[in-house]
Amino acid sequence: MVDLGSNSVRLVVFEGRGRNPQAIFNEKAVLGLGRGLQATGRLNEDAIGPALTVLARYHAVAHAMRATPLQVVATAAVRDATNGPAFVAAMHERMPGLAVRILTGEEEARLSADGVLLGFPGADGVLGDLGGGSLEVVRLVSGRAERAASLPIGAIRLAERAGGDVVRARAIAEAEMAKAPWLAEGGGRDLYLVGGAWRALARMHIAQTGYPLAIVHHYVLRREEARDLSSVVMAASRRVLERMPGAPQKRLGDLPFAAITMRRLLRATGAARVVFSANGLREGWYSRLLPDAVRAEDPLLAAARGLAETWGREPALPPALVAWTDPVFPDQDPVSRGLREAACWVSDIGSHDHPEYRAEQAFLRVLRQHGAGLDHHARAFLGLCAALRYEAEPGAPFLAPTRVLLDLPTIRRAETIGAALRLAYTLCGGTPELLAGTALERSGGRLVLRLSEGTGVFAGESVLRRMDQLGAVLGLEAVVEVAEG
Repeated sequence: MVDLGSNSVRLVVFEGRGRNPQAIFNEKAVLGLGRGLQATGRLNEDAIGPALTVLARYHAVAHAMRATPLQVVATAAVRDATNGPAFVAAMHERMPGLAVRILTGEEEARLSADGVLLGFPGADGVLGDLGGGSLEVVRLVSGRAERAASLPIGAIRLAERAGGDVVRARAIAEAEMAKAPWLAEGGGRDLYLVGGAWRALARMHIAQTGYPLAIVHHYVLRREEARDLSSVVMAASRRVLERMPGAPQKRLGDLPFAAITMRRLLRATGAARVVFSANGLREGWYSRLLPDAVRAEDPLLAAARGLAETWGREPALPPALVAWTDPVFPDQDPVSRGLREAACWVSDIGSHDHPEYRAEQAFLRVLRQHGAGLDHHARAFLGLCAALRYEAEPGAPFLAPTRVLLDLPTIRRAETIGAALRLAYTLCGGTPELLAGTALERSGGRLVLRLSEGTGVFAGESVLRRMDQLGAVLGLEAVVEVAEG
């Protein structure tokens, strides 16, 4: 799809139709099509020619990649400009048959909500999607999009309405948000932020704080952290902004006004946290192409299965591992069990790597994987489980991010899962057939490994050592029993 916005034009090509969007091509041109719209009511004449040239390129690229369906989705600038229809006509003249859809403000808001819910299926709070021309806001209630509104305070338009004055911009933003009094229902909940200017603020905070993962999606700021960040950016001169780590040079002029809208939205909603989302309108458009059954899948497990399908060996083994490890983890809550299930799916994704680097490669593959399905906690947890399954030393330098992203009890749970998976692979060599000849059982203060004689498994030195390691992690006596097959 082509996202035709007030500030930029972007082509995104998605691969397949899985639960977690995989963008295999993503190209953006910053053209400022909506600059001057507030004063003239028209699209920026200087940007129209370049925009048509860029759109023709995107049209050619999409056809060369056999990307279907192809649709141009136009937002605030085109829908509000008096010469918007003429611009669309020029597109059709240059690219006959091109599907172009001009979204209403509410349609834009609801598409953004669909994109956010693809990555945060249980989202509860308020969504804000900041573009160049408008700010879309949506009330999210336990994974459902309810009320929605489009406010004319995108970063470019707000700056133009305020004449570049930050103080005036605050008052304008506050007045516009007052037209949606239901924003206050976000009190104590999350504020989900979408849009390039807000993602730029998140990247600046990541760079300035030394956060160990340069991924904006699922990046979280506490209310006071977000207020402090916005205050610093609002008060900074352009020269100061230029020197800030992570500040994007092409967005410097927009950043103070993006910060203002974030600060005013925090006040209007009373949100407890800010959660940044890389998913938005484009992913919402993609989500509407998915069958209901796919859209209903758990994004965490879908992401883990996707990694296993790409990098693993035996698709039947992960479900067998889940059942095999069940007795080790009695009475797990649903979230913990889901993470263990996902850990089983990613447990063999280093099988094709060099043996000296399997642990590190598996860890980084999970931690840095592209996609919406894993938050930062899950990335670190599952990566650590996979690395420990491959016998990584807990203090290995490449595991340093886990010591920032995970607390000690969570690290201990990962160590237990890693030890159990290490034992399983030692027994079965990565095959469900051999694993079927074994079973684990917790009985009182003992952890019992039962082996069926004649099935190809036996209690060799490696098995005994890894059984002892698992018992030690659990605080149980490790016992191996062999029964006739």
